[in-house]
Amino acid sequence: MNRVLIRNGHIIDPANNVDLVGDVFITDGKIAKVGGNHTENADHVIDATYLTVTPGLIDMHVHLREPGFEHKETIATGTAAASGGGFTSVVCMANTSPVTDSPDRIKRIYEIANSKSVQLNSVTANVFPVGSITKNLAGEELTDIRSMLSAGAVGVSDDGVTVMNSALMCEALKLSAEFDFPVMVHCEEHNLNAGAVMNLGETSRKLNLVGSPNAAEDIIVARDIMLAELTGGHVHILHVSTAGAVELVRWGKQRGVNVTAEACPHHWILTDTEVEKQGTNAKMHPPLRTQRDVDAVLEGLCDGTIDAIATDHAPHTPSEKALGMKDAPNGIIGLETCIPLVITYLVETGHLTLNEAIAKLTNIPAKIVGLDRGTLSIGAVADITIIDTQKTAKVDIDKSYSKSRNTPFDGWQLKGWSVMTFQKGIQNKRTPTDGTNKG
Repeated sequence: MNRVLIRNGHIIDPANNVDLVGDVFITDGKIAKVGGNHTENADHVIDATYLTVTPGLIDMHVHLREPGFEHKETIATGTAAASGGGFTSVVCMANTSPVTDSPDRIKRIYEIANSKSVQLNSVTANVFPVGSITKNLAGEELTDIRSMLSAGAVGVSDDGVTVMNSALMCEALKLSAEFDFPVMVHCEEHNLNAGAVMNLGETSRKLNLVGSPNAAEDIIVARDIMLAELTGGHVHILHVSTAGAVELVRWGKQRGVNVTAEACPHHWILTDTEVEKQGTNAKMHPPLRTQRDVDAVLEGLCDGTIDAIATDHAPHTPSEKALGMKDAPNGIIGLETCIPLVITYLVETGHLTLNEAIAKLTNIPAKIVGLDRGTLSIGAVADITIIDTQKTAKVDIDKSYSKSRNTPFDGWQLKGWSVMTFQKGIQNKRTPTDGTNKG
């Protein structure tokens, strides 16, 4: 019997409305007791005085790149970055090569994740794959969604591209209503953003770069909410970036539509002016927008319109990002900077309480994708994150566990870092990626 006692921590478990100082006792990988002071014999005791103990954090939107793009990231390095950043579970997107568009490929993701954990002889993070909505992300034919769900897919998404065919999207959402899974949608009207490398606005005109208008996102958000209303399916809006999209999600919720949404730190911290300063490290789709959009996303996070926080961790090699704004791929890494960005720019600023922020990283994403994680309920799997909310450190990208280095946050001084994670009651031996590890 493996018994672990986490002593005297500030325990936050939003799923059970727990916010207190006390102990967490783990036996055989399950939560046994929460709260109070326990005297049970333990094989391992952690002193969590002045630290915050939460359910293991969940990132419901990452790109692990394997199979096919192992030069950017692997499941091993991506989950190492996740656990180093405080995440115990990640949901990985389907835009691999080959595309994760069949039950065999869903099973293969699980096989790789399990084998890599064994090879590394270290706890990493749970991996939960989504399957693609359409075969080969081509937008022409639905995948065998039922079979992928049976194989362990936690949802479907063509993230990276939009399913432009409304009839296909409608069919996917009909299946969602029948089988209760999220259709996770990337919202860009590709006819409006052809060739775009950033937001359409003052900065794009100044830099003479092709820009994508807010309407490209808003049109598809509106369409997919309407299709969810029509079918009763669950539509999840990925990486919300515009004021219009926030308002549309709010409108959908008011109408009783089964719509959820997520936002990423870069979309509620940075504006498109960052492109002029950082070039391709500020290139992503949807692009960084204006201060008005940033403020709207913040408001959506505060009032519950935006349900969850995710990273859209999107690793690319330095040589790829060196190709320039027109040719470099979109995206930034985010697993290791998410927690301090949340605490520094949401909690410390008063936009969210710590409890509200943790909910958007635990029980809420778990509910959206149907995971038995994100809680410290008695008998639950003992995935746990321990955070030092007062710790300040500078982001040092050279200490990252990721294979890639593409981030606009390198060198930023941030407050509130993960210091430890447990997966199924076993402590992860990786040091946190806060610029102080030997990485």
